[in-house]
Amino acid sequence: MLDSASKAFFHLLAQSGALKKLASRYGMRRPTSFARRFVAGETIAEAVEAARELEARGLMLTLDHLGESVSTLADADAATRDYLGIVDAIVAAGIGRNISLKLTQLGLDVDKASAIDNLRKILDRAEPARFFVRIDMENSPYTEVTLEVFETLWQQGYRQIGVVLQSALYRSEKDLARVNALGARIRLVKGAYKEPRTVAHQQKDAVDAAYARMMKTLITGGNYAAIATHDPALIALARRWAADHGVGADRFEFQMLYGVRRDLQSQLVADGYRVRVYVPFGREWFPYFMRRLGERPANVMFVIRSILGETG
Repeated sequence: MLDSASKAFFHLLAQSGALKKLASRYGMRRPTSFARRFVAGETIAEAVEAARELEARGLMLTLDHLGESVSTLADADAATRDYLGIVDAIVAAGIGRNISLKLTQLGLDVDKASAIDNLRKILDRAEPARFFVRIDMENSPYTEVTLEVFETLWQQGYRQIGVVLQSALYRSEKDLARVNALGARIRLVKGAYKEPRTVAHQQKDAVDAAYARMMKTLITGGNYAAIATHDPALIALARRWAADHGVGADRFEFQMLYGVRRDLQSQLVADGYRVRVYVPFGREWFPYFMRRLGERPANVMFVIRSILGETG
């Protein structure tokens, strides 16, 4: 119950223009500013620098240019051009070729066909350069259309793409079977959005139980599962399940967020597992940052101390 209330509270704060203005003033101003704990920076150059530091520690990465729900085709075109530039910058930098993106950035709320065309433009630049492109899952009103867009591109022959499923949603176990039937790659997350009880589990125990069931299916029956969690109990379960079923550590990977449980990331690498870090960057970092606080309200004190340090 507290978990659900926390998400709702921080979702509400994320919509505050005044708070966004204040956060934008201080959040990225210095290398030690509070938002940099969870966001790699505002530019691709900063993201590349963060990526190199991660790779030096034996970690893999996926870059995500933050920005959600554009309202015009012009903005969607601009976001698409940004991603094309990001693909080129990653190639030039020589870092891991893996990106994540949201369909609302590419115009899904404006015109579905245009969003598909924009995604195709990115894939046509990325796939020949051997990128993997992950289509992020947004909140529940977008679940079905996101899967439809993914399936459209898959049917058109694009194979270096994958999707994300959220164990919090009741429908996700059926969606897992749907995507697995294609042989496509899935990132499994719990879900960071505040969702109504009509479509999603409201209790943490239920979300975790669904995650465990889906994770087991993915490890033994999926195509290179991405187990995205910081939960030590679920990570331990994944390790046991894979070992008990003869699934090698090269057949799946753990995924974690930039700045979260860095100790656990390093320990898993030391134990011989693959770990990919989700590296967000960009000027529109505030909604993402607030979702991270909603997942772990203890981080609020870290933010307050940072702001006081900035203004003192």
